[in-house]
Amino acid sequence: MELDQRVMGRRVLIASCVAIFWPGGFIFSLPGLLGPHWQQTFLVGKGAVGQTLFFVLAAVGLFMFLAGRWQEKIGPAWLMAIGAILCGASTMALRYGSSINHIYVWSFLIGVSSACIYIPALTAAQQWYPHKRGLVSGLVNFVFAFSAALISPIFVQLLNYLTYNEIAFVLGLMALVCGLAAAPFIRFPEAEASITRDTPQTTEFSDRGLTVPQTLRTLAFWFLWMTWALAGAAGIAMIPLSTSFGLARGLSINQAVLILTAFNLANGLSRPASGYLSDIIGRNITMSLAFLAGGCAYFLMPFLNGLAGWCLLAAVIGYGFGTLFAVSAPLASDCFGLAHFGAILGLVFTGYGFVAGPLGPWLSGLVLDSTDGNFALVFGYLGSFYVVSAIAIWFTRPPGKISLSPDHKKGETHFAKRTFMD
Repeated sequence: MELDQRVMGRRVLIASCVAIFWPGGFIFSLPGLLGPHWQQTFLVGKGAVGQTLFFVLAAVGLFMFLAGRWQEKIGPAWLMAIGAILCGASTMALRYGSSINHIYVWSFLIGVSSACIYIPALTAAQQWYPHKRGLVSGLVNFVFAFSAALISPIFVQLLNYLTYNEIAFVLGLMALVCGLAAAPFIRFPEAEASITRDTPQTTEFSDRGLTVPQTLRTLAFWFLWMTWALAGAAGIAMIPLSTSFGLARGLSINQAVLILTAFNLANGLSRPASGYLSDIIGRNITMSLAFLAGGCAYFLMPFLNGLAGWCLLAAVIGYGFGTLFAVSAPLASDCFGLAHFGAILGLVFTGYGFVAGPLGPWLSGLVLDSTDGNFALVFGYLGSFYVVSAIAIWFTRPPGKISLSPDHKKGETHFAKRTFMD
């Protein structure tokens, strides 16, 4: 029985990674790669292209919480199937886009699909591996980001053989097939299996966890929310800025895409590494150090010359962004438990969806358009976002030991310590 449970857990983890591959690849790669094409085709500026990521993040902010609620009603497999259909169909429909507004619709739908896939993938992985939450969260997030590092150079080469419309159809079809094939394997373990697997439970909170209203009354939630707003803006802004920065410095498109590739490689590779490291030395110190390094890299980037140096600094920025994704989820479950993890993480993502987009890709594009490409100004304020996030995440701590009430069968919990609004 124990062997069967381990096999099932691995299948769930693999299926989660397969399903999350395509939304990650599209979000973290296509805006940077297709930005120049969209500018020429639809006669728009960098600000308009940067706004595509605003719509992705707005959709994430709107639907991540809803996805967590829907998961409790229809189950993780059905939710993931819905996400796969949205991801594949919307990408195939890119061939019919006739204005930048159609790209915005695609961006929004990709954001919705990522929420519908990301929540069940991350929740199921953590439930199957309750004492390795940092590692498995890092692995799922690694595939989410590393997919772009694989797609970026391949996509550039495919442009030599296929048209834009053909590539959109092929990529969309692959996303649809892979997502629907993975969805049936996504399930949660039985309660008794999750309790007995691995080592005895050593955490000081019950995995039944806090309710959403209880969570909103803690300082930990709001510090985590602030981190996602600021560090999320600093990280995701590099996706459209990487290629435009390289082109502004006189690089060819094939050279400039290496900056994006370096960012995405570090963004992906840092996730399992940071997740595993956070299981050992703690979530807070892991994230704080990563954000400080990313902030310093942003400050240095406009004053350094040479493709190798730019790629190295972009990788450091990507490392901070990857750490944000990999370690935030287990930190949230450390603080608030797993019972309502999907809904709580969805609320945390509203900072990423509604604030990171305007402060990151959108505002940076507008500043570049209005200052004739002043990257020093843009990179300066993005670096400061990372530094502030390093401070905020240090104070993101569990509100206190969470104990089950006598009515625990009803799912009620109580704080052992008072929260800041009590």
